[in-house]
Amino acid sequence: MNYLDFYRPLLAELSADARFAQWATQLPAQIEEGLSETRYGDLAQWRDSFLKLPKLRATQVDFSHGVTLDADLPTSQRQAIEQTLRELIPWRKGPYEIFGFPINTEWRSDWKWDRVAPHLDNLNGRHILDVGCGNGYHCWRMHGAGARRVIGIDPSPRFVMQFYSLKHFVGEVPVDVLPIGIEQLPANLGCFDTTFSMGVLYHRRSPMDHLRELRETLRAGGQLVLETLVIEGQMGEVLVPEGRYAKMNNVWFLPAPDTLLSWLRKCGFKNPRMVEMNTTSLDEQRTTDWMLYHSLNEFLDPIDKSKTAEGHPAPIRATFIAEAP
Repeated sequence: MNYLDFYRPLLAELSADARFAQWATQLPAQIEEGLSETRYGDLAQWRDSFLKLPKLRATQVDFSHGVTLDADLPTSQRQAIEQTLRELIPWRKGPYEIFGFPINTEWRSDWKWDRVAPHLDNLNGRHILDVGCGNGYHCWRMHGAGARRVIGIDPSPRFVMQFYSLKHFVGEVPVDVLPIGIEQLPANLGCFDTTFSMGVLYHRRSPMDHLRELRETLRAGGQLVLETLVIEGQMGEVLVPEGRYAKMNNVWFLPAPDTLLSWLRKCGFKNPRMVEMNTTSLDEQRTTDWMLYHSLNEFLDPIDKSKTAEGHPAPIRATFIAEAP
């Protein structure tokens, strides 16, 4: 199996667009590195699962109210597809409804989308970048909202294979997930109308560098949608956990909202504003039969759910919107 086959329509499209042509020349090597079976030992297993999927197309699709694929299939084939997709567990972002069975993911990512979507510019006809997109759930929702082209990036090959296992049933639509991180994008790309970064900033050792990288992906006047963990507090306040945060060892900076707004201004963004903030509930992030490992309930203090297991404030997430200069 040649993983570049996933991307041939995308590469042809980018090569024909002067704005993206230089990037298109770099992508084949990046894709081969990001989907290297030598580098990622489990990738061959996920490839074999993908290859077991039947060659068929969904006759009914809905990306506007969720992500739903359906067709008139015999029960035995539906069950076989479900069993194959279970081989790609854990499924973290979703949920999905696939040929009559639910993929009940760890996150109710649809709830996040419902909170964020009312605050977005009209996505019709837009070129969109989704940084740290996971298995691409929100990419499908952006497509359903009218985007002309959606490119998700995520360095996890498992998530990439989950995405293409579903796209396999959809056919050729302008939505793709690349196995790369934001640091592999060309500097000063400046091509996207909207860039999303949801659930990424707190994993970056240098939040300022991440904000500048995001700004460089956008055309002048393009919109940034940034969702991240925050703390309640005043301008200048930031939580920097010495050890783990909610049992995660890669959490670096949790700013107060006013602090993050200041960072956005300092990095050159125009009109930054916070559009929503909420405390993550045990219904929104949880263990399911499609994600069998510990989740939010185990990451919090067993007695006081307002605190993490380490005693920090429990996760609060907020969404910020700003425009590139």
